[in-house]
Amino acid sequence: MTIKWVQSDPLIMNGEPFCYATRLTVRNILEMRAHGLTPARMIAEHPELRAVGIAEAFRYAAAHRDRYAEFFAPDGSLRGPGYAPEDAAKFPQHLRELTGIVTDRPQPAV
Repeated sequence: MTIKWVQSDPLIMNGEPFCYATRLTVRNILEMRAHGLTPARMIAEHPELRAVGIAEAFRYAAAHRDRYAEFFAPDGSLRGPGYAPEDAAKFPQHLRELTGIVTDRPQPAV
């Protein structure tokens, strides 16, 4: 069975896209990230979340930037902490490639 990690149903959460098996919307996930919560802290505070579900919420936001524009920095990355590349290494390839969205942007060399 393939899980659709981000779902939308007009009868659930007033149609706001939400994470599978939770009452947390994509907007809730983005608000937590923008306020500095790491994905690990999100899971600690909301154990119903799954790491790949959070990553898929980030990907969904990137695909719907017009809806979630306030969560994006001028450089196109999502505000707040994402996954470290080593943590994202266990995700499917389509999620690992989203630097600045799912994974943190690499720090510039000094």
